[in-house]
Amino acid sequence: MPIVIDKELPAYKILTGERIFVMDVHRAYTQQIRPIEIAILNLMPTKVDTETQLMRLLSNSSLQVNITLVKTSSYTATHTDKSHMDQFYKYWDEVKNLKYDGMIITGAPVENMEFEEVAYWKELCEILDWTKTNVTSTLFICWGAQAALHYFYGIEKHPLKEKCFGVFAHQRVHTEKPEPLMRGISDEFHMPHSRHTLIYAKDIENVPELRILAYSKRAGASIIKSLDNSQVFVTGHMEYDRYTLKNEYERDKAKGLDIKPPANYFTDSTCTTAKMNWSSTANLFYMNWLNYYVYQVTPYDLYNGEKTVD
Repeated sequence: MPIVIDKELPAYKILTGERIFVMDVHRAYTQQIRPIEIAILNLMPTKVDTETQLMRLLSNSSLQVNITLVKTSSYTATHTDKSHMDQFYKYWDEVKNLKYDGMIITGAPVENMEFEEVAYWKELCEILDWTKTNVTSTLFICWGAQAALHYFYGIEKHPLKEKCFGVFAHQRVHTEKPEPLMRGISDEFHMPHSRHTLIYAKDIENVPELRILAYSKRAGASIIKSLDNSQVFVTGHMEYDRYTLKNEYERDKAKGLDIKPPANYFTDSTCTTAKMNWSSTANLFYMNWLNYYVYQVTPYDLYNGEKTVD
């Protein structure tokens, strides 16, 4: 939440210039406040785990956040109890006439398929178009990021010889320019990745509407945004819990797949104990997204466009 100080105080101008959320006394007493509405299109097979992970991060804020869980009509989840989906999720058709302050579209285990071969691709394209008019800022994760970059900007994904699997160091890009989304995040930070495909940084750099905010030598461009801040793309999984990669590793081993242990993750040779060195980055990132890209710019009246802030 913002600090409230006199607009004439020297610190007001300095902090505002640093893109720190400062509110003058007059505005504080006259502003209108309401809960933030966030929709989550959860395409992950481990739906309960994913929704819990995302909600944990979204809750780390003083803002009241209302969550709507969304599912597709064109594909029925097979890894989650139908009773759970019926009770807690809404079909996109049920919410498409609504507007949201923010939306999260997750990854999905369909990377090795062509986008157009995915069962719900047509419906997803309709949802992607809908985000442009009905959502203030949309956060795309892993395959969701690849799908959106492909649909909106024609950027292709490329198969990897070996799965990008583990926790990798990332470097911030353009650190000389204030970037609210990355506020408080170190110049070098860590993020988990678990995917078989890669998007080339040069392809992103060739799109003038996009900007790379973080890059990894092993995992490639990891955080990308549109210049208007309405779209944020994360190619990794900051939302992962301590043992999510371990569970994925054991799942793939049980299937007989040729899978190496996740890199830079286990602290012992038996692959049982894992270190979690990305949680502070994840909490900062999601808090920054909610604050700077959603709360501060979303209309107070989502349907009539009346702004919350100046």
